[in-house]
Amino acid sequence: QVQLVESGGGLVQAGASLTLSCAASERTFSRYPMGWFRQAPGKGREFVAAITWSGGSTFYGDSVKGRATISRDNAKITVYLKMNSLKPEDTAVYYCAADPEGDYTHYADWGYWGQGTQVTVSS
Repeated sequence: QVQLVESGGGLVQAGASLTLSCAASERTFSRYPMGWFRQAPGKGREFVAAITWSGGSTFYGDSVKGRATISRDNAKITVYLKMNSLKPEDTAVYYCAADPEGDYTHYADWGYWGQGTQVTVSS
């Protein structure tokens, strides 16, 4: 069964940095664009970042632009999201996704999802 497994979430103070990881279970994922979304309580799933299969292009949501860096290691079939200068409004469950069929920013266009990892930023 295809799996995406996120890790690295936790409780941090505002201003801190955090790196999330997403490990894929199959090598085919090294050929897929991959991305990160987040969902805060009571809100919809928000696009955070995406990266092409080669890592040559990256895309960011407006709320994290300048504070987030997405990267990948295809040898390890793993994608990373580093977030700097974290704010309380970054508190959410962060989801890894793979294999989009259309608009990278639209969550419904992604084919595979992880179970999510909670990030809580205290003020």
